[in-house]
Amino acid sequence: MADSNFIDYVKILCRSGKGGAGSRHFYRAKYVPKGGPDGGDGGRGGHIILKGNRNMWTLLPLKYRRHIFAGNGQSGSGGRSFGKDGEDVIVDVPCGTVVFDAETGEYLCEVTDDGQEVKLLKGGRGGLGNWHFKSATNRTPRYAQPGEPAIERSVILELKMLADVGLVGFPNAGKSTLLSAVSAAEPKIADYPFTTMEPQLGIVSYRDNRSFVMADIPGIIEGASEGKGLGLRFLRHIERNAVLLFMVPADADDIAKEYDILLNELKRFNPQLEDKQRLLAISKSDLLDDELREEIAKTLPEGVPSVFISAVTGQGITELKDMLWRAITDENNRIDAPDLIHRPLDGHHRVREEDEFIFSYEPTPEEAEQEAEDLRNISPDTWGEDMDWDDADYDAAEYVEDDEDDDRPGSNDDDAFLYEAINDER
Repeated sequence: MADSNFIDYVKILCRSGKGGAGSRHFYRAKYVPKGGPDGGDGGRGGHIILKGNRNMWTLLPLKYRRHIFAGNGQSGSGGRSFGKDGEDVIVDVPCGTVVFDAETGEYLCEVTDDGQEVKLLKGGRGGLGNWHFKSATNRTPRYAQPGEPAIERSVILELKMLADVGLVGFPNAGKSTLLSAVSAAEPKIADYPFTTMEPQLGIVSYRDNRSFVMADIPGIIEGASEGKGLGLRFLRHIERNAVLLFMVPADADDIAKEYDILLNELKRFNPQLEDKQRLLAISKSDLLDDELREEIAKTLPEGVPSVFISAVTGQGITELKDMLWRAITDENNRIDAPDLIHRPLDGHHRVREEDEFIFSYEPTPEEAEQEAEDLRNISPDTWGEDMDWDDADYDAAEYVEDDEDDDRPGSNDDDAFLYEAINDER
């Protein structure tokens, strides 16, 4: 899998832009001695936006783009000049991409349609300039609002293929052979298990120029939910399918038992898969005669439509297509994207090598200076006890200590609130 271009699971660090600080500027003109406050508002921070792209089929571009940061909003200036908004970052993803929180595994959002845009992280709002705070009793406000902070989050993107029929079976059950026989797909076929190492899609032609999409996933075995074989990693690609086609070879020791094992593994992955329409195809039926086929038919699971097929000779393929088309077009089997319940990520659904990826980021000197500047613009009207302070924040804000002998601009009673709040926080 390391050399494959098919990437369906990636972990990235996203951060929206923080809002620009409002300005504390005062109007200055030769013949206007008391022009009053005219500080403009700060610009909003940039958003992180996911956009569906039907021309993409893998998350490979994001595997080498682990950090996605939007632009910060610029601070306001005099003359009520607004700061420039931060630059949004639009990330193209394949249709069918689902986003989870990397820390908690909580489902966040999904992108299912081409051109659909989902705002993953919202940029911070810009702060208000000091001209918003002027009043009859406060004609010279020497403070302004800081911009809202950025939102930083580590997320996991999962790709769930959009197909009508999903093939489920043990290794060497004939899934890839069937896909190659009914579509133009060319999956790898060999006489050893786990030949298919990544999902494959094929468009199956039907009568009257109609068609449907079939998805083939790597084979699963008993105990896959505990990590045996390839585990359940690829079962996410059949969660959106309307119909599940179980395939069991005719030479199996107990067809009903193998069917029950496959169904049980699906339940452990996502209980919602049990509610999907299921069909059973007995592959490699060219090895059976009529008498043996009748005997096997008596042992098949009850309540599951079944058909004997052979992808090599074409036996039963037309009947199989008819059964699949009736199931696909049945309105009771259609599961729209909003109705799909995405199970949260847990130990069985995560990819270890991605989860152990370590993010490291150090702010630049310019970003540290901008953070200190934002602290200087905090308004007593917008102070909140839930603000997070660290040593750098304290050092940046200590300039506001009220000192009778200090003649610096801004060192007055209006600013002393911040010093008191810092002492209370400490």
